[in-house]
Amino acid sequence: MSTEQLLSVDYEVFGKVQGVFFRKHTQSEGKKLGLVGWVQNTGAGTVQGQLQGPASNVAQMQQWLRTTGSPQSRVIKAEFKNERSIEKTDFKDFKVVR
Repeated sequence: MSTEQLLSVDYEVFGKVQGVFFRKHTQSEGKKLGLVGWVQNTGAGTVQGQLQGPASNVAQMQQWLRTTGSPQSRVIKAEFKNERSIEKTDFKDFKVVR
């Protein structure tokens, strides 16, 4: 078992991120990195959610959200807030919330 610090961080991604399979790709990338959390569309045309997992994996996911996204998306910016250390994750899986 890794002794790496667990982090939780909220995120919001701005740009052309709805209707381009962004949530599905985010879920897939999160799972690939061993993260848990959720992702959903907002009424404002952004995508938001929460990531939890080992600090280095959270950092990789933040970079992916900032620069990559889904193939058809155009990310303008990604904001991260409420980053904090946690004892254990609050989620069992990475879910797309509708």
